[in-house]
Amino acid sequence: MEITIFFAKFWGILFILLGLQSLGTKFLGKVIKMTEEKAITVSTGYITFLLGLVTVILHNLWASDWRVVITVLGWVTLLKGIMKMGFPEHVHKRAQLFKNQQTLWGFIIFLFGAWLFWMSF
Repeated sequence: MEITIFFAKFWGILFILLGLQSLGTKFLGKVIKMTEEKAITVSTGYITFLLGLVTVILHNLWASDWRVVITVLGWVTLLKGIMKMGFPEHVHKRAQLFKNQQTLWGFIIFLFGAWLFWMSF
């Protein structure tokens, strides 16, 4: 359970900060714009891949409670990293779907982070 609490706090704080940044400075729009550059997309893909890999290796727990969210988040992050490294053009096309709803997605990211952080206590 200790590793679950660590990941809930880690991912929770990360998403809270990203959500607030998206709401305040339209950070999500800047990230979407950066997907035009394949080199940046591939580079961030390595970081995304590593975050997902660490989460999956340390927390591959398929429980029937809230902890499974950490496992699913790890696998999704791992797959997203692979997509960014291998198919940066596809990532750019998919990112465009979120361009017009930056505030909504920033709020959703913030709420998800707050929920994860809340569950860590």
